[in-house]
Amino acid sequence: MAVATLNDVADYLLCFAQEHGDIITPLKLQKMIFYADAWYMALNDGAKLVPERFEAWVHGPVARDLYVRFAHYKWQPITAEIPRPDLPAHITKHLDEIYQVFGGYTAYELEQLTHQEQPWISARGDLAVSAVCTHVLDKKETAEFYRSMMEA
Repeated sequence: MAVATLNDVADYLLCFAQEHGDIITPLKLQKMIFYADAWYMALNDGAKLVPERFEAWVHGPVARDLYVRFAHYKWQPITAEIPRPDLPAHITKHLDEIYQVFGGYTAYELEQLTHQEQPWISARGDLAVSAVCTHVLDKKETAEFYRSMMEA
């Protein structure tokens, strides 16, 4: 069972960015939420932050519903004024930490990181890097991969 909705996590990260003078594109937001979910699972014995599954798209993991929500921004920063969602303190603490670790990276840098990591590689299989793909990243494999990184 997940502890937050995809949109609440997105809204929180967008509010955090706006309050700190940062900008987030849809591509960067996708990667930030992927890492938030991955690390939440790694740190919480496989418990999911969000229920949505991520697909292994060309530019890294993507939650399709989030893509649809912000598609009109294309590669531009998300500028909508979004109210801060009411999330439990342990979730906001986790999201703040994710932002501190990954927020300084560009969308492209985050994309490149995901391309080097096993969950995205496994989901894509033998496909070329530029091939269209909607294969789903396995959440259990994702949790185990990031847990192993934490333990290394």
